Amino acid sequence: MNLSDPIDAPDRASENKLFAPGRSAACIGAVALISMLAFESIAVATAMPAVAEALNGLPYYALAFGATLATSVLGMTAAGQLCDKRGPYRAALAGLAAFLAGLLLAGLAPSMQMLVLGRALQGLGSGVLGVTLYVGVGQVVPPSLHPKMFAMFAGAWVVPGLVGPALASFLVQWVGWRSVFLVVAAAVPVAAALVLPALKRVGTGTGEELRWGAMRWALLASVGALTLHSASQQTGTNSALLFAAGLVVAGIAARLLLPTGTLRAARGLPTVILLRGLIAATFASAEAFLPLMLTQHFGWSLTQAGMALSAGAVTWSIGSALQARVHKPESRRLLLPGGFTLTALALCVVISPLLFALPSALVVVGWILVGLGIGLSFPILSVLLLKLSPPEQQGSNTSSLQLCDALTSSAALALAGLLFDPVTRQVLPVLLLALGLVTVAALLSPRAQPTTR
Repeated sequence: MNLSDPIDAPDRASENKLFAPGRSAACIGAVALISMLAFESIAVATAMPAVAEALNGLPYYALAFGATLATSVLGMTAAGQLCDKRGPYRAALAGLAAFLAGLLLAGLAPSMQMLVLGRALQGLGSGVLGVTLYVGVGQVVPPSLHPKMFAMFAGAWVVPGLVGPALASFLVQWVGWRSVFLVVAAAVPVAAALVLPALKRVGTGTGEELRWGAMRWALLASVGALTLHSASQQTGTNSALLFAAGLVVAGIAARLLLPTGTLRAARGLPTVILLRGLIAATFASAEAFLPLMLTQHFGWSLTQAGMALSAGAVTWSIGSALQARVHKPESRRLLLPGGFTLTALALCVVISPLLFALPSALVVVGWILVGLGIGLSFPILSVLLLKLSPPEQQGSNTSSLQLCDALTSSAALALAGLLFDPVTRQVLPVLLLALGLVTVAALLSPRAQPTTR
């Protein structure tokens, strides 16, 4: 097994093996790249309270996460076109370059505003890479192995989830917060060397002419999302007007970019895409403020708060592995609403120490269950999307899935920025927002399954 494995059809003896000859290169490269992206995400979430303090940028705290999601919309839209019509290799090159540039700018930023700009570049690159991996590896791996494939993608978060927060805390304390970004930047060439040869062999797409008309709507969506975040920097009437304007602009763009029926939760594929956005927004808004709550409200150290994130990342991977072992269709249909319901109940546990005189350790218990619930449900949405998509539309539909993820998460983080008061540092309204989002997802989840006759 090596990175020069050709991409040929596996023989019958290898049909049930994810890393069989013919697809091992793509799988190894995908695991390497996802692990790098996972470490960056977890490490930055752990380090951000220290970054905001060092740059006197607490008012920009939510924007540092939201800008990444807002610009990823552009990357996802472009990647959908490139993957379908030119193959994933070219898209991966552009995505890696943008992601690296963003890491360097954030790591060397003299102010919180420049760091936000670097995070925006990271979002552009990660948006491209996310679609590229789903499409590229999804074309190599047969549909029967897609549940295992997405469990593998979730499993790639295990090691970063375990070591990322501790390593980030160590780097912040002994080297400085800038090293968190620069260490990841040093790993980008290594990940590129692993994944690019595999993606180059996947194929060159249909060869049809590229149509960039959707990019203007993606740009409009990004502008709308950034306008939402700018509302958190204002007060009073100006804040309300900016938020309303951003919501309208982002909503119009989303209606044009996403499949028909997504915003009204039409049965089947549209609801699958909407649910991905709701559960992603739930996790993004809660995870971004969890370290801040533990360090500022309960007096935990940055390392202790980071370990709470680690616990959630590990149980996410466990939940994803468990769903891959469920094969009966009737049982798999129960996993989606079950996972969402568990996540909602777990967030109630996370919130309980803020409302009652309960030990702060319950926050970690709740977050462990949050990870498990999302792990059970998140991969099923990806499996359903590929199942409901014709091969020639898998790139554009995967782009829509991740586009909805980014737009709803960015909107949720913008609203979280409005709800969060930098003076009191009270995060309860943000966690209630996350609870509301996952509750809606649980109620809508039965509509994700196609109508059966």
